[in-house]
Amino acid sequence: MIKIIAAGKLKHSAYAELTEEYLKRISRFTRVRLIETPDYDSGNDPGAVIREGEKILSEVEERDWVILCDIGGAMTDSVAFAEHLSFLLTSGKSSIAFIVGGSEGVSDDVRKRADEKVSFSRMTFPHNLFRVILTEQIYRAFKIINGERYHK
Repeated sequence: MIKIIAAGKLKHSAYAELTEEYLKRISRFTRVRLIETPDYDSGNDPGAVIREGEKILSEVEERDWVILCDIGGAMTDSVAFAEHLSFLLTSGKSSIAFIVGGSEGVSDDVRKRADEKVSFSRMTFPHNLFRVILTEQIYRAFKIINGERYHK
């Protein structure tokens, strides 16, 4: 089972459609769920990130292996990502939760709960676009794991 826990809703239909398409494709290989939690505009409110983190963590189960998508996380490529995902799924980590924080990042509690952090680039992406990138890379990983062709 793959869960994607993300702060906020996709605001543009094109991104939502692409994300849904990749979620549908992933569902061929495993159960997948997108969970959108409220995002909080921090403005001058330092507690916004903490409240956002509480909502994210309320969706994480004890059995989940938590991967935080974080610009400071370990860099990987698609093949290594697929191999790692395969290793996790075959070594007893049957529920993997990817966390995508809000525009202000994530709370310390979310960072502490993460079992690992992964970075898809040192660049910063818009939240809407990153969800498409994440779902596409998860789909690509399952194609690689299953020895299926996928365009480069």
